[in-house]
Amino acid sequence: MYCADCESVDDYFFDTTYFWIFVPTVETFGKVAGLCGSMQLNAQQESSHCISCSVSSSQIQHFLTSLNGALESKELENTKVTTTETSTSPTIDEMGRMTTLAILFNRFQAKWLVESVEEERYESWFQPIVRVEDKSIFAHEGLFRVRDDHGSIVPPALAFKLAEKSDLLFSLDLVARRSAVECAAKAKLGGKLFINFNPSSIYDPSYCLRATASSINEIGIKPEDVVFEVTETHRATDINHLKGILAFYRNAGFQVALDDIGSGWSGLNLLQTLRPDYVKIDMELVRNVHIDEYKQNIVTNLVRIAKANDIEVIAEGIEVEEEAQWLTNARADYLQGYLYGKPKAYEAELSGDDQQKIDESLKPLDNAANV
Repeated sequence: MYCADCESVDDYFFDTTYFWIFVPTVETFGKVAGLCGSMQLNAQQESSHCISCSVSSSQIQHFLTSLNGALESKELENTKVTTTETSTSPTIDEMGRMTTLAILFNRFQAKWLVESVEEERYESWFQPIVRVEDKSIFAHEGLFRVRDDHGSIVPPALAFKLAEKSDLLFSLDLVARRSAVECAAKAKLGGKLFINFNPSSIYDPSYCLRATASSINEIGIKPEDVVFEVTETHRATDINHLKGILAFYRNAGFQVALDDIGSGWSGLNLLQTLRPDYVKIDMELVRNVHIDEYKQNIVTNLVRIAKANDIEVIAEGIEVEEEAQWLTNARADYLQGYLYGKPKAYEAELSGDDQQKIDESLKPLDNAANV
């Protein structure tokens, strides 16, 4: 992966892997010990709350799946584990890789995802955002696409959900931002560029985001032409953290947008508190808005609040002319959806000098991740 803060899945598993499992209760210890016995594994009781066992590479999937089935969800979340390549006690570094059984199980399931990123089986597609008045292209939103080992595109929601469960969200979100910048530069898209990011993937804005900002500047994209779009707004819980992220972007000259406004009550609070440059009305509200009076009332009030705070409104998920016309009458500023174009890959032939410039400008993103 591109981020040293998230260990590679392969770092946890070897030809023979020694698991050091620290359980929360005696009952959990009994379940783990019983499973090791039934699988005839070489297991040792290290203490009243720790058991170690060696597992061959061919047995790992069966072992982890069996543990996942034998333990309750709370036990999986509260049982800590690290692994070693030898039978000697874990070193300080190996103890530092301690995680939960729940995360380790998902890390194993996410092995294909890590391999896809390491082998650069990913890209960014772009969907246009058009102006209400003349339907000219105002911007493009970068949408991350990752492929499995068969070359098939995996639904983005599935990939990011798996990354979150595996404690790999930071790494995948970083790669997605990097991909959006690189692919947009190669395609030489006009207008603004919307780049998605999940605030849950940002630990320290000054560290996690400076490489992205630096790369954009070095490629030659103007900061004022880039909009960082906060996804998963309905899950935002630490408002001060989110404020810090948006302040960093704004201080660097970028604009910010909030996605999916209207998908939850928290969205209205975020709108007033954060005062973004743009808001995107959730596509569930847009769908059939022209014939749904309940949705019309919500959208009308969202637009009113946005306008009162000098925030521009983007309606996303538009599929039919009737939806577009109603939203135009409701004073939305921009429109996005299949009616104006599906997400697609853009390719452009670059000169050797242009490609070298892009590669050089993206180095800070890789270097920051590998500190």
